[in-house]
Amino acid sequence: MSNATSFVRPQRIEAARSVSTAETAATAAAGGGRTVAASAPAGALVFGGAHGSLAVVRSLGRHGIPVWVLIHDHPIARFSRYASRHISWSGPDRAGAAEELIAIAQRHGLEGWVLFPAGDAEAQLVSRNHEALSSIFRLTSPPWEVARWAYDKHLTYDRAAEIGINYPWSYYPRDRQDVAQVPCRFPVILKPTIRDRVDAPILAKAWRADDRATLLARYDQAAALVGEHAIVLQELIPGDGSTQYSYAAIWDRGAPVASLVARRARQFPIDFGYTSTFVETVEQPEVEDAACRFLKSIGYNGLVEVEFKYDARDARYKILDVNARAWTWIALGEIAGVDFPYLLWRLAMGETLPRMRGRAGVAWMHASRDVVAAVEEMVLGILSPVSYLKSLRRPLQFAAFAADDPSPGIVDLPLALSRVLVRRLPAIARQLFKRPR
Repeated sequence: MSNATSFVRPQRIEAARSVSTAETAATAAAGGGRTVAASAPAGALVFGGAHGSLAVVRSLGRHGIPVWVLIHDHPIARFSRYASRHISWSGPDRAGAAEELIAIAQRHGLEGWVLFPAGDAEAQLVSRNHEALSSIFRLTSPPWEVARWAYDKHLTYDRAAEIGINYPWSYYPRDRQDVAQVPCRFPVILKPTIRDRVDAPILAKAWRADDRATLLARYDQAAALVGEHAIVLQELIPGDGSTQYSYAAIWDRGAPVASLVARRARQFPIDFGYTSTFVETVEQPEVEDAACRFLKSIGYNGLVEVEFKYDARDARYKILDVNARAWTWIALGEIAGVDFPYLLWRLAMGETLPRMRGRAGVAWMHASRDVVAAVEEMVLGILSPVSYLKSLRRPLQFAAFAADDPSPGIVDLPLALSRVLVRRLPAIARQLFKRPR
């Protein structure tokens, strides 16, 4: 593995343009939504994701940094008062997506701006086109030779095994017959080995199978979506979201600059969470140590979230995923004392920052979904109303609501409902139609 390198600055502009907060704030106020000239102070271009991208926009905008948003999927970030402008584009999966990004930068004078991918497909696009995009933008994502260790689960677990990090039992089937014969202990889950589609393999991150017949049916459906050679079969570690931990950080020059450890206290759906609804910062040295060893071994730089799950059967923390981009609850860092997007922007602009760690005892909440998850847990006797209220008696950051930026919170629920009607229901109908009878 080659030595880690620092953030990539654009090759066709000054390597270290000095930008003061006052200059940037004045430019944002004067320019508003208008095209910014090439000589203007550098801002940020955010694309992909949903509430993670909204958090990036708010973080940078509150510091007076011009922020533009590219929209092709979830539009919530565009409603922020801190989004100077939003532009529709074709999306990361279209042929020529990298060239389109470059053309947008050249058309609007965004050379030297910091590029913030907040979705898996967007982050892969940047990593796979690192050299071309670095000629225009300041990049915060690692090149593909590093990022691939995060996006390909086979590589992730191979590296974990090499350096002594625990991971779930995993099997990479060759074909359907292999799935029919592989000895495994149920329940198991199926996942795509590389996350590059929002609907793969289903509407959640994985499929559960409690018996062989269900496993074969799920495999057929997953193979039709991502291909039979892009599936991993994995043991299902018992426990709900409260046993899942994350190490979130910015890494530069082979070491952490800012970091925290968090626990997924609640999730939705509650048994097999598609997304976190309540996340709290904690102290967990084992998780931090394992994540740091993994990231150091691949020479990582940039934003990252490394997910682990505690397996009570053998009392071990096992690595699940590595997210090489802004994650859903990234706003938690702000009230924990490590404002990840702003710190990353400063690094990309050439500043040197002291080592920072987030404090424990603060939380992030996606209120509309968390209420549903909490009620379901109460009905099942998992959570008491008193315990729920106690969880709210701490500093809280919300996914959509903010007193200084109310519009995203207002449109959050209608947006979610519209996405279900337009996008999710047809997908659900297709799955029901394919379901074995």
